[in-house]
Amino acid sequence: MSVPATGKHHYNSLRNSFLIFLFSLLTGTVQAGNNKTITAAEERLKYLGQLGQSTPDTAFLAVKDLYNDAVARKNPLLQALCLRQMGTICYHLGHYAQALDYHLQAGRLFRSQNKPAWVAANLNDLGILYYYNRESRQSRKAYDEAMAIYKRLHNAEGIAVTYGKIGHLYEKHQRYDSAFYYQRQALNAYQKIGHKYGIAKIYENLGSIFEDLEQYDSAYHYFRQSLLLYQQTDNRVDRIEVLNNLGDIFRKTGHYRKGLEQTQQALQLAHQTNELYQLSAACRDMGKSYHLLHRDDSSFYYLELSRKYLLEIYSREGIKETAFLQALYDTEKKNREIENLKYGRKISMLISISVTAIIILLIVSSILITNRQKLKIKNERQNNHIYETRHELIQAELKNKKMAEEQLKNQLESKTKELSIHTLHVIQKNQLLEELRGRLEEIVKDEKRDQKKQLRQIIQRIGQNFNQDQYWADFRNIFEQIHQSFFENLKVHSEELTANDFRLIALLKMNLGSGDIATLLGISPDSLRVARYRLRKKLNLGQGENLSAFLQTI
Repeated sequence: MSVPATGKHHYNSLRNSFLIFLFSLLTGTVQAGNNKTITAAEERLKYLGQLGQSTPDTAFLAVKDLYNDAVARKNPLLQALCLRQMGTICYHLGHYAQALDYHLQAGRLFRSQNKPAWVAANLNDLGILYYYNRESRQSRKAYDEAMAIYKRLHNAEGIAVTYGKIGHLYEKHQRYDSAFYYQRQALNAYQKIGHKYGIAKIYENLGSIFEDLEQYDSAYHYFRQSLLLYQQTDNRVDRIEVLNNLGDIFRKTGHYRKGLEQTQQALQLAHQTNELYQLSAACRDMGKSYHLLHRDDSSFYYLELSRKYLLEIYSREGIKETAFLQALYDTEKKNREIENLKYGRKISMLISISVTAIIILLIVSSILITNRQKLKIKNERQNNHIYETRHELIQAELKNKKMAEEQLKNQLESKTKELSIHTLHVIQKNQLLEELRGRLEEIVKDEKRDQKKQLRQIIQRIGQNFNQDQYWADFRNIFEQIHQSFFENLKVHSEELTANDFRLIALLKMNLGSGDIATLLGISPDSLRVARYRLRKKLNLGQGENLSAFLQTI
């Protein structure tokens, strides 16, 4: 396992102390239904999530090890908690597809353990991830299901949170009437339970909507109400954001000095909390204010300071991203090695069984042949002519069988070679077409408008050429000659497979790499991962079953 040198000691000490504490609590009492213990585990995972903001690789590896131990101890509830936290870490780093996969796994485990409150909370997480994965309908569906669960449980805070998320979804789609409706529903729900932080957050959301609609008086009112509540809850980071928003309102309405005062307060708080994002934003707003006041020297100073903070943010984020990707790569590599080891053991066992069976068959065959030869010799003594005739027939039969076997072997080798060459040609063709399309797209970006229409037609024809079925028809004919009855046997496992599924299955059966498969199918690596996930679901494969290994057994 590869961990950056600066974080190895921190990671090891964190992991050891955390595992000892958590499993001392969970091994006995979780299975007995002790909700307080589960709450303690969830709090520890939240701590790791907070740690993930600064050192995501360390936190991810700690949660991953905890998940592996939970699998070994057959503790599905703790597995689900770990998967959800791993998804949260990936979400904060912008790995939305991976985060979605972790949350989907967690949701299935929560449902299997009959934990509706956690199912609902996880659905709210999925709603955000579906949006960032450009599946808005799935996002709203997840929120609706979470809302139904919270209402059934009479969970007022969960209802308020979900209303707010639905309103935020509509705001992103600029459907402001619906956004207002759900944000006010959330506000009513928070006010009923006296949740100050929730009320402040909804006030802030309403202020943002009014600001987008350029209704600055209403925006100022809600931002001001939000600020007062944040001051009561001593939430400095959120106060900084609201102060910056108030500064924007004053600048947009021509009150530049008042806007500067709000931004100066935000900058002061940002220095106290050492929040680089907020420092950069506040300095940028200070630069805008001084520019509007015609104090360009001060404007330049703060804008340059904002740029400096941004560079520091990018540097830190780059280091965190690199460390996390290394941790993720090492984790996946370890999982692949385990799968390969299991597969190798299975193959070794099959080889051993096959060799033993062959030896037994050879012994039996030798005995039978010996007895047969003895019988033939005895018969030869009685009738030499009959023996010679039979001997010649046997030799001819053996020769014909050998020739037939050689012919079949040559045909198989020819077809295999033909299939490989055909596949290689398709890969090379698609790579060439992809390169041509890229070049043509660069030409289209040129300002020579008289060429754009023809070039777009060429690009469209090239794109259509990726989906021609003739290559796949030839490919399938050759494939079925080599792997006879493969597709018929596959239909026993699922009747829902489409033509695209059969293409993906055939390429996986050939043990092609993911890059070559994506090129052959004309899709992106992310789309390939989604296609593999959906195929596993159609084939009803369990969580631990390997898709490629399964196809090799058919």
